[in-house]
Amino acid sequence: MGSITGTYEHSIDAKGRLFIPARLREELGEVFYLAMGVDTCLAVYPQESWDRFTEKFASLPVSKSKAMRSLFANAVKCSPDSQGRINIPQRLRSYAALGKDVVIIGVHDRAEIWDAGRWEQEEEEMTPEKMAALMDLLEM
Repeated sequence: MGSITGTYEHSIDAKGRLFIPARLREELGEVFYLAMGVDTCLAVYPQESWDRFTEKFASLPVSKSKAMRSLFANAVKCSPDSQGRINIPQRLRSYAALGKDVVIIGVHDRAEIWDAGRWEQEEEEMTPEKMAALMDLLEM
């Protein structure tokens, strides 16, 4: 699986459907999983990433895995319709505070769906200095 990258701006329609761009659908595959993400967004996992994630979960002791109940209870297996749309359940839209306008970003092994205004704030907070510090974390 290649790295998932890019930024895509789209709107959620009145029925809660979101168009997934063709390039991103290619990277995610025919079936992918939509789940609660970190930082008030939704995570979109391709099958391979979801499988790795669930394998790690399965290895946790029950006492630690209980905290992840909500993640699995609200996760949705998705297959885009003939027009490339998926339905985002209201509970997940509420969790991520998604309005009509959203931004889908690639984040290596997954995509994330953000409310457009919230993502704009995240982007405004990024500075060259913060980017340099992040790149330092990747140096071995």
